[in-house]
Amino acid sequence: MKGIVTYPKDNEVSGSVEDCMAEINVNRIKLSQLRALVAIAQTGTFSDAASQMDLSQSAVSHAIATLEEELGVSLLSRGRQGAVLTPVGEQITREATTMLSHLKKIGQKAQDAKGLEAGLVRVVGFRSVATHILPVVIEEFRQQYPGISVSIGEGNDVRGAEEILRRGEADIGFTYLPVNEAFDAWELFRDDYIALLPKAKAPEGDEPLSWEQLSAFPLILPLPDDGCRYNVDQYLLRHGQSIRPAYEVKEDSTVVSMVRRGLGITIIAKLAAEPIPEDVAICTLPAPLQRVIGVITLADALQTPPVFAFLDTLKQTWQQRSSTVMNVGLKV
Repeated sequence: MKGIVTYPKDNEVSGSVEDCMAEINVNRIKLSQLRALVAIAQTGTFSDAASQMDLSQSAVSHAIATLEEELGVSLLSRGRQGAVLTPVGEQITREATTMLSHLKKIGQKAQDAKGLEAGLVRVVGFRSVATHILPVVIEEFRQQYPGISVSIGEGNDVRGAEEILRRGEADIGFTYLPVNEAFDAWELFRDDYIALLPKAKAPEGDEPLSWEQLSAFPLILPLPDDGCRYNVDQYLLRHGQSIRPAYEVKEDSTVVSMVRRGLGITIIAKLAAEPIPEDVAICTLPAPLQRVIGVITLADALQTPPVFAFLDTLKQTWQQRSSTVMNVGLKV
């Protein structure tokens, strides 16, 4: 009848909305359509988006047309100035950008996992690190990444690791800190220097040695090109001591053995002296001395996934075991 307005029942309104919503099937949306939308938003034109995606302009136009058809909304306004996102187009583009970013992360994680199935990590250090630290780390690393090999090299001296990394012959190095800006570095631990004496000749009590007591015995030190020898020489110089070594020996184990035989005493980093025989006394120096041992990589090097995995394992393992590993009493 004329002039009479009829309204649908509540269930009829609800049903019509549900029918409209059911028409949007997001499972039919393709990633290529979303990539085309994001590319147009970034470049501003269909032609530039096509060039960026290495597609024809008609392919990009078709992708957008089918996307708009699936969604039932207009995403872009076409004009002489190019393609401009509509308000709903801006919202959907933001979501599409986030989706594509997550997809890229998924691919990267898969690629990283493939990269950890095999490979090689080249490590270079000095004797005490190679003997007391690396075996613990490598044991844990091999459990997690059995397909990755680890090679261990040794520099001619403590600074040799830096030169080996510069030449590209190793990925990770152990050295004394600080180092220059050519390297990324982090501190692993601090190792105290101690005096070792034959137990029969050691003074009683826990007091530090005096300089007079230290100079009363023949001194056994590493060779002049050794990093520990440099530290000890600088230490004596700083404290105005003119003590000169009676023996210069290359191997740390030989130094400890000579002390044990009563041939003299030594000033040595505690880790380098391990394992210390029971008949050798450990004494505190007249003034404290430490070496700061760090892990380094070249700052501008492109590291592989196995290298990053080894560094992570090294950090985690050492943090967990630093207070108990081999009972060497290190300060971290």
